[in-house]
Amino acid sequence: MGDEWSAPESALLIRIAWRLGSAALLGGLIGIEREWMGKAAGLRTHTTVALAAAAFVLVGVESGGAEGDLGRIIQGVAAGVGFLGAGTILKRKDEEEIEGLTTAATIWLTAAIGVAAGAGQAAVAATCVVAAMVILTILSGVNRIIHRR
Repeated sequence: MGDEWSAPESALLIRIAWRLGSAALLGGLIGIEREWMGKAAGLRTHTTVALAAAAFVLVGVESGGAEGDLGRIIQGVAAGVGFLGAGTILKRKDEEEIEGLTTAATIWLTAAIGVAAGAGQAAVAATCVVAAMVILTILSGVNRIIHRR
């Protein structure tokens, strides 16, 4: 990549913009669903998580690190985002029900989508979003039917 303060090549700029932009857009789609459902972690949270995960991976990919560095970056993202997701989980003292598990899972998935986008795996990232939308919409209806009984 050259000197960190020199102007990057246009091909590099396009690749960076595409990967970061697609990560933010795909993460935002999940965030819109969470926002629509009235969850605290919504559009801005999911978009930011996807963008950050993609940025970490992209820095690793573009800096030409040693073998295994990318794996450690992904591991760090997964662990770090796990803590963020844990902050969305609540157990109410007056009830035995736990809230926020699905949102925590979507934050973790959004990080994985960002990782995939940052690594240039657009098909993996987009497929995860489609699967997430099926899970969050169709299975939500199935879940409500089950709990009515």
